[in-house]
Parts: sequence; structure tokens; C-alpha cells
Amino acid sequence: MLRVPVAPHVVEHAVAICRATRPAEPTAPETIRRYVSFGAGPRASQYLVLAAKARAILAGRYAVSVEDIRALAMPVLVHRVLPNFHAEADGVTARSLVERLMEAVRPA
Repeated sequence: MLRVPVAPHVVEHAVAICRATRPAEPTAPETIRRYVSFGAGPRASQYLVLAAKARAILAGRYAVSVEDIRALAMPVLVHRVLPNFHAEADGVTARSLVERLMEAVRPA
């Protein structure tokens, strides 16, 4: 599975998604800045790419696509995004934050 190729733009998209979960990042959407205490670390993008490789293989493809990355962002990131007190007070969950993040971060 480690030999499955991943195009640079696909890796960049995975990294962009993970970086945007961190409230201090300039690319973070307003909802992340407002409601997240801690976002995903650097390993999250590595595991997102690894999971996307597995998804591509299971689908009979020999390369990872941006769609693979986007499809697996929720299960990879939902437990890595820690909502803050304001999020809990407003009823905002980690799942809804990742959903909003995926709307905000689009492939280049």
C-alpha cells in the first residue's frame, strides 16, 4: 500500500485540510478560529493520505484522488478536532466543524 502513488496536488490538499483545522493558521475558516481549541497535528495528513491509498486500492484504482481524501476527511479528523467551551455552549460538535471545514477548503 505504501507504493500507491499520490500526486503532489492530492497531498497538498490533504495538508491544506489538516492545517485549516488549527485555529492559529491563517487559512483556518472563521468557524474553526471561533470554536476549536486544538486542531489536527501533522500526522493527521499522513494518516489521511494512507487511508486514501487504502480506499483507492479497495476501489480497484492504482492512484489516490482528491475525492478519496475528501471522503475520508471526516473519519480521520473528527476525533482530532477538539471543540472549545464556546462550541459546546453553542451546541457545535466536532462533526459539524469538520463538515463546515470541508465546505470551506476546496481543491486547488
